[in-house]
Amino acid sequence: MSDIAVAELVPGVSPDGGEQSLPAQSLPAMAAPAGNALVDGPILRTLLRLAWPNVIALSAGTCVVIAETSYIGRLGVESLAAMALLFPCVILTMTMSGGAMGGGVASSIARALGAGELERASTLASHALLIGLGFGLTFMFGMLIFGPQLLGLLGGRGTVLANAIGYAQIFFGGAVLPWLLNTMAGVLRGTGNMKLPSLLILNSAVCQIILGGTLGLGLGPIPRFGMRGVAAGSLTAYAISLSIMAWFLFSGRARVIPKVRGLRIQWAMFVDILKVGLISCFSPLQSVLTISIFTHMLAGFGTAVLAGYGIGARLEFMLTSIAFAVGIASVPMIGMTVGAGRIARARRIAWIAGTISFVSVGAIASIIAIFPDLWVNLFTDDAAVRAASHQYLSTAAPMYAFIGLATSMYFASQGAAKVIGPVLAQTARLLFIASGGWWLSTHDATAANFFTLAAASMVVLGVLSSLSVVLTRWEPRAGPVIETSPELS
Repeated sequence: MSDIAVAELVPGVSPDGGEQSLPAQSLPAMAAPAGNALVDGPILRTLLRLAWPNVIALSAGTCVVIAETSYIGRLGVESLAAMALLFPCVILTMTMSGGAMGGGVASSIARALGAGELERASTLASHALLIGLGFGLTFMFGMLIFGPQLLGLLGGRGTVLANAIGYAQIFFGGAVLPWLLNTMAGVLRGTGNMKLPSLLILNSAVCQIILGGTLGLGLGPIPRFGMRGVAAGSLTAYAISLSIMAWFLFSGRARVIPKVRGLRIQWAMFVDILKVGLISCFSPLQSVLTISIFTHMLAGFGTAVLAGYGIGARLEFMLTSIAFAVGIASVPMIGMTVGAGRIARARRIAWIAGTISFVSVGAIASIIAIFPDLWVNLFTDDAAVRAASHQYLSTAAPMYAFIGLATSMYFASQGAAKVIGPVLAQTARLLFIASGGWWLSTHDATAANFFTLAAASMVVLGVLSSLSVVLTRWEPRAGPVIETSPELS
């Protein structure tokens, strides 16, 4: 079975093909027919089949970061500094629209399909696009109006600030594009289609590298637009992928077609998406805040320690993408299974996904901890920086496994629409870093002590995220069967 053509989920159909009435209380156990691999298939094989396209797409995203750093570096040190100022704002936009709100969209679509409610899934898709549009406009006006003051507060001055503002005006002027793109990707992922969103993310990455470099640095008759050109290249790449995805969704080729004609705004649909997506947005926000606080604390130990930590943090970012790929693949599986009332299977999916993430991330990170030069040699020859990197990786890298586990638990909870626990676990990590860092700062601690604090915080996050899944009751959404209209079935 292909990802695009997930098995038909038609409510109210008897085994002999005739229509039957299903009482609401019997819906969860009966709505999802046999033959749907996401609900009935072997868990590990199905999960890996859904995850591998995400791994490729996220690897492409890593290539974009490396390429952008390379050609922005050719624009000068001021441009690199400007990009450092902008990075938290850009990463928040992408993680909130993709993993957080996009996960909420995928969860709501999957739960509706699992309950056999195709009409509801189509209506949810339309409301999801309205949410994406609203958040995109909020980011756009927020950064256009308050961006210069924010970037100034972050330390931007002179040419650095001017470059950062130039990039922000272009990129956030089109913030609606990545929000709509990731929202549509969430709709498709909710149906079990991982291949098309991943293919388009890969396409977008290639276009970003080519267009960003060309417009930023100039090529032949194309003038050098600097930071504004890099931002324009990103937006153009998003627009191309968005056009293809919109065509696929509205042309009837997708399992769910966003309902436009005769659409009535229903607040319950917004609530179903936002109760997962909006709460999930606090997770990347707290994650960025945690990293900012920890980085500020380490800055007092000098440039070499800070740079050494940065090299280790890059490894964490790269390895977490593996857990992200597995976790986002579990969302439609868990969502459909919860919608079908098969809670025990949904929990098995969550633990299998968590085990894959824990083992795969932990294994790679532990190898780097034992042989840190495999990673450090890619970035620096400076003896002081290398020493700091070795110390950080030997202490913290083995604990990256718990970051992978926490990531999977976060997405599993999205699928079950019970995401408060993992978000509170992220809050606990933030408080742990802030309070522990304050205590260390008042007791003449060394950089090694702070590295131990970072490692311990990863264990706290992983354990608490897992406990939240254990202690939270998962249950299907109660509600009557909604008949599917002929044009949607």
